[in-house]
Amino acid sequence: MRLGYDLTIEQAQKLVMTPELIQAIQILQFNTQELENYVDEQVLVNPILEIDGDAGPGRGDREAAEGKRDSDMDYGERYEEAHRSKAKDSEFDWAEHFKEREYDDISYKQWQYNSHSEDGDYTFEQFVSSDVTLTENLMFQLQFVPMKKSCRMIAKYMIEALDENGYLTQPVEELAQQFHLTVDKAEEVLHIIQGFDPVGVGARDLKECLKIQLHHDGNDEPLMMAVVDNHLEDIANNRLSSIAKALNITVREAQEISDVIRKLEPKPGRQFESSAETRYVVPDVTVEKVDGEYVVLVNESSTPRLSLSPYYQKMLAESDKESNINKFLTGRLNSAVWLIKSIEQRKQTIYNVVNAVVKYQVDFFDKGPKYLKTLTLKQIADEVGIHESTVSRSINGKYMQSPRGVFELKYFFTSGVSGSSGEGIASESIKTLIREIVENEDPKAPKSDQAMVEILRTKGIDISRRTVAKYRDEMHVASSSKRKRY
Repeated sequence: MRLGYDLTIEQAQKLVMTPELIQAIQILQFNTQELENYVDEQVLVNPILEIDGDAGPGRGDREAAEGKRDSDMDYGERYEEAHRSKAKDSEFDWAEHFKEREYDDISYKQWQYNSHSEDGDYTFEQFVSSDVTLTENLMFQLQFVPMKKSCRMIAKYMIEALDENGYLTQPVEELAQQFHLTVDKAEEVLHIIQGFDPVGVGARDLKECLKIQLHHDGNDEPLMMAVVDNHLEDIANNRLSSIAKALNITVREAQEISDVIRKLEPKPGRQFESSAETRYVVPDVTVEKVDGEYVVLVNESSTPRLSLSPYYQKMLAESDKESNINKFLTGRLNSAVWLIKSIEQRKQTIYNVVNAVVKYQVDFFDKGPKYLKTLTLKQIADEVGIHESTVSRSINGKYMQSPRGVFELKYFFTSGVSGSSGEGIASESIKTLIREIVENEDPKAPKSDQAMVEILRTKGIDISRRTVAKYRDEMHVASSSKRKRY
């Protein structure tokens, strides 16, 4: 056996991911917020780019028109063509182009934000309201309570030590030792905090939280307190007969006690959740019914509108072709044009995918969730003429606003079962039917999973009892034994 180095010529096919193609794929996958953040970063590193606040005619509009003319072309082909033409773009003489078009500082006017209106007044749109936190709410109430300085210090500490649900997780004995107070005095301070709004705040466990609310409502009779102390698990599992037997009362009385306890708030602090955790949804597309047909509109306000800086266009036109400034600006200009093309192609691809989804799920928009059909990525990919991975990136994190409400695009891609007519029925449609059965059932004789199977079978849906139980659990619907009322 001989070991050595040889030179051979070999043909092979492989996918080459250029930085520009990777950028285009990332832009397609971005949701609205991520795209805005990405564009802001590109504007900082690329001086050629400007965000067109006036949305006036500019380079972005011309590129959008080019994107519409290429709408019939396959997404992959568009990117491959753009990739092949990248070398040609790099050799394009932008300086001569700008000289021929005679760009100046007037044709492209940079938009400037005016923080004041013409009459000098402020507008309400310039201000953002802030939500009151649980700590701020309790501190505000504390200032109206007369108490000694040492007690006020431990009261402030207790308020700041509450968790997001309003519970005190630190032992009172430990707090009393830390502030050099007796345990009785610390308990007295905690009792004052437990009288604040919201009712039930400052409790150390669920039982104490419920007792505080019952006392506040005047329902603190011994029988009610006994149920809270010893039978909360029985209430959760609807074992009312066990409660009635243990307390020597009727099942009907146990039902009434259970109803009162179920109406209490187990987490009194959650109504003051921080607004920083709230995520707002901006629909990428809007579906409207016009003259009996559904029209898909891409949300232009969610797509950043970019233009080319007139200052650097003029600088490029006046610079020497062999200078470093010319080379730098030419490279930045090619990157800017590629970014604008990628954003417009993203918009067109999302439009094509959503348009195909709306045509396929037209019964859902006309009649409601019960008529949602099964749909796969491959079906839409074959319809639009793109790859399944492209469809997946197009719907990732994107939302649709329709006459039926706001839905994530993934909502329309769902599995299901086959109906009696051979047409697929989506799992969401079956869940809607199950929810209707539960809402219309007799509370004293709720439908079992097997009974739901028989009802669905009469509607042409052949489904197993185990699948019904799975869908019911996903909707957080209790079993028939837990739904029963006496």
